[in-house]
Amino acid sequence: MTIVVGVDIAKKTFDIAVLQANGKYRTKGNLSNDQTGFSAFDQWLQKHAEPEAWVVMEATNVYHEALGDYLLAKGYRVTVMNPARIASYAQSQLQRVKTDKVDAKLIALYGARHVEDLQPWQPDPVSVRQLRALVRRYEELKELFQMEANRLETVKSDPVKESILSVSAHLEREIEQTLKAIRTHIDDDPDLRGKRDLLKSIDGISDKTAALLLAELGSVSRFESARAVVAFAGLNPRLRESGQHKGQVRISKIGSRRLRAGLYMPAVSAMSHNQAVRALCLRLQKKGKAGKQIVCAAMRKLLQIAYGVLKSGQPYNAELALARG
Repeated sequence: MTIVVGVDIAKKTFDIAVLQANGKYRTKGNLSNDQTGFSAFDQWLQKHAEPEAWVVMEATNVYHEALGDYLLAKGYRVTVMNPARIASYAQSQLQRVKTDKVDAKLIALYGARHVEDLQPWQPDPVSVRQLRALVRRYEELKELFQMEANRLETVKSDPVKESILSVSAHLEREIEQTLKAIRTHIDDDPDLRGKRDLLKSIDGISDKTAALLLAELGSVSRFESARAVVAFAGLNPRLRESGQHKGQVRISKIGSRRLRAGLYMPAVSAMSHNQAVRALCLRLQKKGKAGKQIVCAAMRKLLQIAYGVLKSGQPYNAELALARG
């Protein structure tokens, strides 16, 4: 039996568990999410696992990356799961108790029962991780700026207004500096620069959207198809029906919230300026589809086109995109 080790990881600590042949679990908890904890985990693996063991963990913000890098360097097989998949599995197992140790056991159980489907984790290059950090910081700063703008609309006190305006001015400077850092980071990296230029050849995709796509998608080689990219973004259609009740087709939303949010306005723009996206939207309008459905379809189409140019390494061809429908 292939040994599968489940890891429930958080910002500062992680718990581990392995399902044994007798159906019981061997566990270890509260390991520090740093080199000290990694070394202790390695010693535990040498004692209780095997060189061919799988280590299964969830994609938890960026907290899993350092441990994943460490384990790969040690020669272990690592797979990083979508948290939504583990959450769904927990529901199927009627899990009522949620602790770090319980979650580690659940991840180990899932991995053991689906060992044939486990895929090796392919970590993104450092350049992509750095870009992702910059892009996410840019988005955070924009949210903070909007929060201050909303507060300004409601306050009556002049001193409070002055404080809000001061903070807003500082945030504007930080936003501009972060945007500059993103542009410089991409310009200084030949691979990222080439991919950005490919994405910008698509009508509807700007510098900011290209940076978002490069940061959140990472290497497109890890996706088997455009459908897989759409599912990663949570833009895949999902039909809900039960008995005689006929449900509506909606997007699954099981995927990258950042991609969905970042593609909304570019898709709206592409509905007017991108021939392939516009043609799709006109067809859907004739079929009587609702506005939200049409926008979601435009987001899917734009993402599929982006995947196509990155996969092929060729700039956007409007005629080819139209021919494919």
